[in-house]
Amino acid sequence: MKVLALAASNSRQSINKQLVSYAGEVLTSKVITNAEVEVIDINDFEMALYSIDRETESGIPQQAQAFYDKIGSVDAIIISYAEHNGSYTAAFKNLFDWTSRIDPKVYQGKKMLMLATSPGPGGAGSVLAAATGSAPYFAGEVKASLSVGSFYDNFDMETGQLRNEEIQTQLEDALATLK
Repeated sequence: MKVLALAASNSRQSINKQLVSYAGEVLTSKVITNAEVEVIDINDFEMALYSIDRETESGIPQQAQAFYDKIGSVDAIIISYAEHNGSYTAAFKNLFDWTSRIDPKVYQGKKMLMLATSPGPGGAGSVLAAATGSAPYFAGEVKASLSVGSFYDNFDMETGQLRNEEIQTQLEDALATLK
């Protein structure tokens, strides 16, 4: 099984990237031991802000096609969403918008686990709700979702692991839905 993992954040210190990377490690060490996880950085797919004028003048950027091809090459996707003012980060939304111009079925029927975290107790719940609600319209098969509130209280930055056993169990159960 091939799994694509990414944080919907362009921050170099993204706690969502830490969470999604950790989820990939748990997947391969405890849940689906023969899985291969590729963690990508959306900064590698940075493009000019989408506009129909830009698309008409220059076409779809190669980075959008590369992202679409990455999704097409895997069996499942794990995304951890950062929340900016209750919604997607501009960086992820731009990548998604460009990619949707290739094919509105951006997720290509792939099984998905959607995660989100934030420093506060809300755990980026607003953006997670929006993402899980809209994914089926873009051919995403959301198998599970998990919000991790108060990231710094629940995640040990030194060991790179969840310290909250209840959330750890919830994560493992969510990952098992990708089988």
